[in-house]
Order: sequence, then structure tokens, then C-alpha cells
Amino acid sequence: MGGLRGRGAELLNQLRGRRRMRLVALVSLAIVVLVVLPAAFGIRTAAKDPVFQSLDALGVPSWAAKSPEDQSSGSQWCFLECEFRERIAKSDKPLAETTRAYSAALTEAGWRPWKVGECPETEIKPTDGTWTCWKRDEFTLDLRVGQPDCVVDQVAARDPAVPRPSTAPVPPDKCVGSTVSIKVQNAIADVRGKPAPSEKPLVGETPEAVVPTDTSSAPTPQTS
Repeated sequence: MGGLRGRGAELLNQLRGRRRMRLVALVSLAIVVLVVLPAAFGIRTAAKDPVFQSLDALGVPSWAAKSPEDQSSGSQWCFLECEFRERIAKSDKPLAETTRAYSAALTEAGWRPWKVGECPETEIKPTDGTWTCWKRDEFTLDLRVGQPDCVVDQVAARDPAVPRPSTAPVPPDKCVGSTVSIKVQNAIADVRGKPAPSEKPLVGETPEAVVPTDTSSAPTPQTS
């Protein structure tokens, strides 16, 4: 009897150990599925945004896409707010040549000019820059080509109200090139060209009673 009891206790301990190992394996698998994989895919999605990848693939010359800086905000799946992407780059060529290079590259990539009343949002002089809008699939794109930063610094240097920069401005004969700004957003979030939402009257509210102010039809009080 003692030997049977010993074997039974040993088998029971083995079963408990196997159950414990299965539980640990299930918990580890749940952590991988619920935490590790979403985090990995999230990092991969953030690092390889398809919109920025398409901008990288534009057939613009290297002189027109120097020192690109990308930033984005919002949700890629339009959760609460659709994602807004912006790229700023520098070009070695003037406004007109840079605009032609990007316009040709966008057309080749399938973008089509978008004529909408709110583009440009503000009036721009031809000498100050260009602003054009484009559309492709579910996205809209604003292409703005402006003066280089050195021109802005020269204008600020002539303004006494602006603090003097720590470095001397670039001489006018060496201030060349232009600045490129590309903004991409989802078409469903772009309100330009869409009718304004109509205001509907409130339903279910009881109007307040109106007290008449005309006393001509009121009964004449009798003399007591």
C-alpha cells in the first residue's frame, strides 16, 4: 500500500507539472499575440509609411529633393482624426524649374491636378512661389514651392523688429534655390470643394409659449 501511494503522489506531481507548463506556454503565446506582434507591426508601419514611400519613389531629380524632413500626425486608419503627412525638402534650382520637375513627376506617378476654390488657401505672387493641388485615389496633395530660407533671412534682417540672427545672412548672389513643401491627407478629411453641412433644426423641443402684447382685445374690467 505504501508503494502504491508513493507512485500515485508521483503521478499527481507529474500531472501538476505538465499543467503548469501548459499554462505558462498559453500565457506566453497570449503575450506574443496581443502585445509583441501588434507592437512589431506598429513599428514597421510607422517606419515604412506607404505615402512617404510613394514620395520617395517620385521621379524628381536629386537636386530637387535634398534634405527631406518628414512629419505626420493623426491615425492612418482615420481613428478620431485622419493622418496628415508633410515633407519639406530643398531644391538647388529656382521656383519655376522646381515646380516643373515636381509637376512632371506627380503626373507620371498617377496624380492629377485638382482645381478647387480653396487652393491656394492664400494668394501668392508669382515671384514668391507656386501652390498647386493634386488628387490620386483616396488622397489629396498640396505642392508648394517657395523661396529658399536665405531669402527669408534677408527679409528678416531688414526688419528692425526682428532680432538679429547669430550668423550673417547669405549674400544675395549666393542665395539660390527654393524650398519644397508637400502635404498629403485623406480625401474624406479634406473639406475643400465640399458643400458646407446644412444646419438642421432641433427636433423634439417644445417651443416656448408667446405672450400676446396686444391688449385691444382684452376684456374691459367691470366697475365694482
